[in-house]
Amino acid sequence: MVIPLGLIVTVCVADVLSPPHIHFGPLLVATPAITVAFAGARVTALMGALAVAAQVLIGVLRGVLPTANIQAQITALIVVSSICVTICMVRDRREQHLHRVQSVAEAAQSVLLQPLPTQVGPLRISGLYLPAEEEADLGGDLYAAARTADHSTRLLIGDVGGSGMAAINNAALLLGAFRTAAHRQATLPRLAVHLDGAFRWDASQWRSPAEQDTNEDSATATLLDIPDHDPVVHLFNCGHPPPLLLRGNRLTPLTAEASHLPVGFGGVFGITAYDVQTFPFEVGDLLLYTDGVIEARNTDGIFYPFTERAPEWTKDDPDERLRHLQDDLLAHVHGHLHDDAAAVAIRRLAV
Repeated sequence: MVIPLGLIVTVCVADVLSPPHIHFGPLLVATPAITVAFAGARVTALMGALAVAAQVLIGVLRGVLPTANIQAQITALIVVSSICVTICMVRDRREQHLHRVQSVAEAAQSVLLQPLPTQVGPLRISGLYLPAEEEADLGGDLYAAARTADHSTRLLIGDVGGSGMAAINNAALLLGAFRTAAHRQATLPRLAVHLDGAFRWDASQWRSPAEQDTNEDSATATLLDIPDHDPVVHLFNCGHPPPLLLRGNRLTPLTAEASHLPVGFGGVFGITAYDVQTFPFEVGDLLLYTDGVIEARNTDGIFYPFTERAPEWTKDDPDERLRHLQDDLLAHVHGHLHDDAAAVAIRRLAV
């Protein structure tokens, strides 16, 4: 507000004190043009009216108000101010519409990528999602958790193929299939078959064989089952980066003996069984992540050293650990990710 007001005062003083053949009044047209950049229609109209009043005052003080020149300047200033106010009104309506659309999108995204429970049984859990696209809250990466009737916690972390709306649609599909079945499937292999079948069927039911794109209609994923009263973690991996087990400063990748095909390919190749690996998981921490974390590169093309940094945060709780990860990762890539990144931190407490 100081800038346009200062401009009006400066032009008035300079014009009145200048010789008769020098006129600064036409510079007042910049007042509404500057105001429109940061203010709404009402403020722009006010500044335009003040600029017109200043132009009239200049004409009176210099005794040139009846001349055609000063009247033309006043008319031009009124026209420019009216145009600026109209632009403000149109812009404000569009911004209001955009705000409503963003509110609906945020609500939909919060339903799709629901926050993880902070504590379930002996587990403390925290999730982090960093979209590559600005103003987006959901992309191709995903995570979810579900509680079973036999006192265990099941978790899913995945990365669907493709990008844009197709990736969001497939992420929503996989999350929906997991939430529907995770709490009632008897075993992890049966859950994997369900996810693969649901994902593949929905993604291809309306397409002809020539239109199907298996790269787009697939997802890497890791499924885990963590019992409350048994110090182990059961998991199988469908082409996804392995979870990391942290004990003190020691980091151990939970690499399965064989990685299964990504979700969506099982039905294509007739896979009906999945091998589950079991690893000890007593008091300690697990880190789940997507390739957007380990493949993030800075301007020099250097990958983010995730496995080197992760042991530095073993004393932090899951929330704080992921805050460190977020700050460190964004600093490494100078604030610009080229792919979505997600991570889940799990701490098993002593029972």
